[in-house]
Amino acid sequence: MKKRNIVIFFVFSCLLTLGTCFAFVLAANYDSPDYNSIYGSNSDIIELNQKIEANKTKIENLQKAAKEYGQKIEEYKNRAATLKDQMGLLDNQIIKVQLDIETTQLQIDKTKLEIEATNYQIDQEQKEIDAQKESLIEYVKQINKNDQKSYLEILILNESFSEFFNQLSYLETIQNDLKNSIDHLKLLKETIALQKTELEKNKEDLEKLKEQLQGQEGKLQDEQKAKESLLLETRSSEIKFQQLLLQSKQQQNEIDSDILNLQKQVKDKIARIRSENTSPETTLVDWPLNPPHIITAYFHDPDYPFRYIFEHPAIDIRARQGTPIKAPAPGYVARTVDAGYGYSYIIIIHDNGISTVYGHVSAIYVKEDTYVKPGDIIGLTGGMPGTRGAGNLSLGPHLHFEVRLKVIPVNPLEYLP
Repeated sequence: MKKRNIVIFFVFSCLLTLGTCFAFVLAANYDSPDYNSIYGSNSDIIELNQKIEANKTKIENLQKAAKEYGQKIEEYKNRAATLKDQMGLLDNQIIKVQLDIETTQLQIDKTKLEIEATNYQIDQEQKEIDAQKESLIEYVKQINKNDQKSYLEILILNESFSEFFNQLSYLETIQNDLKNSIDHLKLLKETIALQKTELEKNKEDLEKLKEQLQGQEGKLQDEQKAKESLLLETRSSEIKFQQLLLQSKQQQNEIDSDILNLQKQVKDKIARIRSENTSPETTLVDWPLNPPHIITAYFHDPDYPFRYIFEHPAIDIRARQGTPIKAPAPGYVARTVDAGYGYSYIIIIHDNGISTVYGHVSAIYVKEDTYVKPGDIIGLTGGMPGTRGAGNLSLGPHLHFEVRLKVIPVNPLEYLP
């Protein structure tokens, strides 16, 4: 009987200890946190989300308009090559690019707002985590403090069993609250981790959009210059326009013929160089221009303004007028054509059946039948309408860069590092 009484006394003492802990926590004014303040009810977040949604609507409207102009552009491309249709094509392309620029700018603004909203949420959630940690630390302190009291002191603090059992009920409630708080802390930390990942993705998207905007702005300038150049060259004359088309086609045919003959002539020289060199056959080891490599027209680009003359057999790399051009691989300078204010170009024959063409050059620094190494400066870029080497129908300062595999034009991007 005596042993049983001791066990009962010990159990009640433990319960009294927990009840006393609850009293101390109440004294510390513990309150459950208001989590709504860090979510949608926050006025700052609501305002940011409203701005984001407004941008989404504007973007959708602009994309719809751009699609309509894209359809008009396709209609013009399927028509005969007349000056009137070419001007209509350029006008519609200019409007579409302007819409694309406006859309991209709105996407940039939207992404910035999303980054701002995410940063704000992370900051608010981190504050909530810090506050919850402080409450939990205080609770632990009170438990530790109460553990130091003797059973006699605990009994004195509770005047009746009814008060003791009331405290047990309260204790169960606060334990549930504390469990919820801990679970929510875990959720907040997981949420922050996900938001930080999303934040990094948004930042990467922002940089890509900025690059895209830069390319679109360059394309707009090219389209406008193409229109100006076309008006200047033709003076609104259909006869002169047709003469320009014929001249451009003849120039392209001459280059095709040149490369075929030159490859045969240089083949033995390249084979001799290869026999003296134990390194493997080379393709292209570098770009012909230093970065940045902003491409304004791609290989067989469907948006190339003069596609009806011939498929664009190159990539156009944006470059300031007079930018140094480097040999991207070892080879022989097979042809240099200085046409004054006409279309000037350089042809280099490499091994492995590859040749490269550099068009719209404003200056030529190499001579025919000379060997060049990777990185050697072979000339300067051009392309500014009305300047040396630009030729007819130039789209502004750039390097026209072709890669040929056994005479046939191939996509340079598949051969560049």
